Amino acid sequence: MEELNMLAFDFGASSGRGLVGRFNGSRLEVEEIHRFSNDPVDVAGHTYWDILRLYWEMQQGLLKFANSRQGRIASIGIDTWGVDFGLLDKSGRLISNPYHYRDVRTEGIIEEALKRVPKEEIFNRTGIAFQKFNSLYQLLSMQLNEPDALERASTMLFIPDLLTYFLTGEKMTEFTEATTSQMLDAATGQWSRELLHKLGIPDHFLTEIDYPGAARGRVKERIADFLGINEAPVFAVATHDTGSAVAAVPALNGRYAFLSSGTWSLMGVEVDKPIINEYTLKWNYTNEGCVEGKYRLLKNIMGMWIFNECKREWDRRGEVYSYRELDQMAEQSTPFLAFIDPDDDLFYNAGDMPEKVQRFCQRTGQKVPQGKGEIIRCIFESLALKYRWSFEKLEEILGYSLDVLHIVGGGIKNRMVNQFTANVLNKPVICGPVEATAIGNLMVQAMALGEVKNQAEIRQIVKDSFPTEDYLPKDTDAWDEAYERYLKIQNL
Repeated sequence: MEELNMLAFDFGASSGRGLVGRFNGSRLEVEEIHRFSNDPVDVAGHTYWDILRLYWEMQQGLLKFANSRQGRIASIGIDTWGVDFGLLDKSGRLISNPYHYRDVRTEGIIEEALKRVPKEEIFNRTGIAFQKFNSLYQLLSMQLNEPDALERASTMLFIPDLLTYFLTGEKMTEFTEATTSQMLDAATGQWSRELLHKLGIPDHFLTEIDYPGAARGRVKERIADFLGINEAPVFAVATHDTGSAVAAVPALNGRYAFLSSGTWSLMGVEVDKPIINEYTLKWNYTNEGCVEGKYRLLKNIMGMWIFNECKREWDRRGEVYSYRELDQMAEQSTPFLAFIDPDDDLFYNAGDMPEKVQRFCQRTGQKVPQGKGEIIRCIFESLALKYRWSFEKLEEILGYSLDVLHIVGGGIKNRMVNQFTANVLNKPVICGPVEATAIGNLMVQAMALGEVKNQAEIRQIVKDSFPTEDYLPKDTDAWDEAYERYLKIQNL
């Protein structure tokens, strides 16, 4: 078959990239054509996404492809992080910049929601873990503090749907992104309007829901002419980035778990239907959408955010070291000195993260790590230990043992954490591909174009197209001992 040029735009919480995928029917090649930072903007005490700049960056990626003279674009797909959204007025104009999920406006809002609807009822309806950044609580905050904005809103679009709207003019909500909102009925896959009504949240701005692979029209003529590209079709992929990443896990069979590793770590398994019971509620597991209408039963873990914020703070002070230099400092530091809970509220917001790590250790009666190496090693070991807890809880929920962990995403560049994870799990860990999110995005486009049959074929193509690296367990006795200490310190 003729090689297809598909474009994936993958927007992460700290950076974005545009990639071209070349697919010949059996193998996929990926080339990055544009990379850019994604920088939140603080204004008047609130934190926003600079959405128009992100759209401009997407246009730069399209322009670079046009100037590369590689031919026609077969299709375009966009994925981003979850929960955040923009509101359009009746003329289709953006009412304001979308809020950032770390904005302070949702502090205490879960507690307000639970005064109106019991926790068990919200979870039984949605199957989604309670996180203060969920769209449900963002909307409740707006209803309490900015009701005029919701009154004016004619359409609510999540970030990937909003960027797609800018390109095509089409207004739809994609399933995998919508599931992150805690606003979908887990039984029907449609909006839980009854829940919204009970919470006092209007629903007139909600759109219809479509699924990965659905057509979203074409690039508008005037945009195509301006950028020098063809009016390419745009597809709804798994627009939530974790949904795209999971689509690219190169696991063909067996009982495996996945870990999508980046700013956030998402550990879970793919299931046919949401698992909603006392254990998933108790341990705050969530059921988010996948390709082919399946679900990701997973745990949100803070991930590399804490380490990245430490580096940002040291850079700010002029104490600039490369990631490799910081890793070497950690390698040379005392193992198992102290542990943190990566998901403690202390680490949620930015601001002097090294001091926060030390404060947590002091608060919990542990030795306080001193210096960059000890702080980083504490973070990396704690992440691996939290992975084990999350892995074991998955096994308890499922009622069977998992044989292997597949890690995908940018976090696999940290070989120390990969090895720590294999050690503490006492299971093989398979890492790769790094660009799993963009690859999953591209392969769903190929499926929409009729070049790939299903999810199973996608996984085979990914396995054939991209290398992986295996990590086998070492020093398991020492890690078992550390895990017992970790559980006592965290009261788990």
